[in-house]
Amino acid sequence: MSVKELYTNEPENIYDIMTHAEGPAGKLPLTPELLKTLPSGNIFGMTINAGMGWEPDTLANGDVLIIGTNGGIHTTDGKTVAVGLHQGHFELDIQMTEAADEIKHMGLVPHAAFVTDPCDGRSQGTTGMFDSLPYRNDAAIVMRRLIRSIPTRKAVIGAASCDKGLPAMMMALASMHDMSTILIPGGSTLMPKQGEDLGTVQTIGVRYANGELSLEEAVRVGCSSCASAGGGCQFLGTAGTSQVIAEGLGLSLTHSALAPSGELIWKDLARKSALAAMAMEKMHIYTKNILTDKAIENAMMIHAAFGGSTNLLLHLPAIAFAAGCKRPAVQDWARINREVPRLVSVLPMGPVNYPTVDVFLAGGVPEVMLHLRELGLLHEDVMTVTGSTLGENLDWWKDSERRDSCRKRLQKVDNLDPDEVIFSPEKAKAKGIGSTVTFPVGNIAPEGSVVKSTAIDPSVISSDKVFRHTAKVKVFTSEKAAIAALKEKGRIQAGDIMVVMGGGPLGTGMEETYQLTSALKNLSFGKHVSLITDARFSGVSTGACFGHVGPEALAGGPIGKLRDGDIVEIVVDTINLEGSLNFIGTEENKLTYEEGATELARRETNPKVRPDADLPDDTRLWAALQDVSGGAWNGSVYDVDQIIKVLKAGKRFLGLEHNTGMR
Repeated sequence: MSVKELYTNEPENIYDIMTHAEGPAGKLPLTPELLKTLPSGNIFGMTINAGMGWEPDTLANGDVLIIGTNGGIHTTDGKTVAVGLHQGHFELDIQMTEAADEIKHMGLVPHAAFVTDPCDGRSQGTTGMFDSLPYRNDAAIVMRRLIRSIPTRKAVIGAASCDKGLPAMMMALASMHDMSTILIPGGSTLMPKQGEDLGTVQTIGVRYANGELSLEEAVRVGCSSCASAGGGCQFLGTAGTSQVIAEGLGLSLTHSALAPSGELIWKDLARKSALAAMAMEKMHIYTKNILTDKAIENAMMIHAAFGGSTNLLLHLPAIAFAAGCKRPAVQDWARINREVPRLVSVLPMGPVNYPTVDVFLAGGVPEVMLHLRELGLLHEDVMTVTGSTLGENLDWWKDSERRDSCRKRLQKVDNLDPDEVIFSPEKAKAKGIGSTVTFPVGNIAPEGSVVKSTAIDPSVISSDKVFRHTAKVKVFTSEKAAIAALKEKGRIQAGDIMVVMGGGPLGTGMEETYQLTSALKNLSFGKHVSLITDARFSGVSTGACFGHVGPEALAGGPIGKLRDGDIVEIVVDTINLEGSLNFIGTEENKLTYEEGATELARRETNPKVRPDADLPDDTRLWAALQDVSGGAWNGSVYDVDQIIKVLKAGKRFLGLEHNTGMR
């Protein structure tokens, strides 16, 4: 097509162009004193608000910023104009509109801003995954900059639902220490009446390749899994876990996490959140009053009780850091998981795989908290965004109409007993449900690793509740090579241990390897295969999969010294939550743990381990900055003081002090 062709057959009257128009009617609500004392930016803000059609009479009443991760375009009657990057952010504008209407009704001026987010499911197995975790830090920075760009704000309302946008939003809100902030969780996608959940459906390729799914079945279930256009995936992955963590922190309203997207109760939560935000502002309840060390610990307990995504081991420390709180360490996570029983039966780890909307109707976070309160585990004196303490919220919830109605609705629409979705501690113990995660160490993972021990298939765990697997390893230096091996029928077999190295921050931006874990979950022999990697996992991952192995291979970690045929011993005590990953030699030369450590230290890193050739410079910079700030186990944050200290030391070493503007 040529430029001439582009500019033919143009609309009638296209050149009837106006250069002036009537400005908005009315007057700005300014007094002589305000004109003399207000910053020019505050006055100009009123001018441009009037230009966007706002009635000028209320422009001095106060501004409220509503910031969301909305993506895609749809008409007011729901027709899709442009798809978003995922359904989780596709309907957030509806919640933001509800909140804005409530703010307007109060006589204030709502402002809306958007920082959209990527889809981890869409980027699985692609170079798009290299930007996933780094995006979180970048988005939190942009959100903070947008918040600060409205100096007249009285409060900030966030709306987000999914894997990276929601942690980024919590980091941004957490850093607004002296401001009233609240988070509206984006809720859950409805399940199809016939079909698969959004975690299982991501495995249709590998199941078809292994002859375990027909073409007809694959193309049908691949189309039907989203039964509503909005909300986080129907399983308790990173999106769902982040929502319950937000409520566990007291940053979201009581019984708001995992609400069914598009339903009236989901919309109503946005209006109630707007009311709560302005009530907090009047009561001088600020973020620093809500996000405390006790609140962080409450959220960790909720994580354990729900059996949440291990990605929150990256996100909750980052939120704590932004809030100025103590960052939970590995020892803290281990302690909490020993103390707190898992109480929720939910996708993907069961024991029955109920979708997250069922968990919401069974009572969600406050129902779980009632059980934890009876065990004496919660800090009930913490303040929450309701303007009441957690204890007061739970007192209300116990006898509320909302609790009774939702639980009865679950019985009516799904014929489910709510107490079979959220267990009492006694019932959970009787069913033999294990706690959430274990943090194995050993000569392969001297800094630690993580496994969702609650999601290891019970049939491969011994009667003493210990998972044991000793075998020769099959080593892969990229996720691409590992998934290719799984698709090559017979290459990976029951009893194998797969080691995937080079997937940490320095190699791939700490990619999420759900391609691998989902394949192992859904292949008939997968429960008999273990996976060890320095990458991370999706929240929906299950099985004997050990991630976050530290140090990572590219930092000289022992995992990068393993070779095909090396024998590795895996032990996980699912009751006492203790475990180990150890290299114990070869078939010809058996070694003790200590001898194995010495041998690995002697070896060179696998020469094929290197940063992925497609790793963006943006991600390389993120990896370097988070590395000097404490790395993945400290939340992959930017510790500015530490970064400046390292930069100054480096400049001194290189003799470049005269080039620095740093003081």
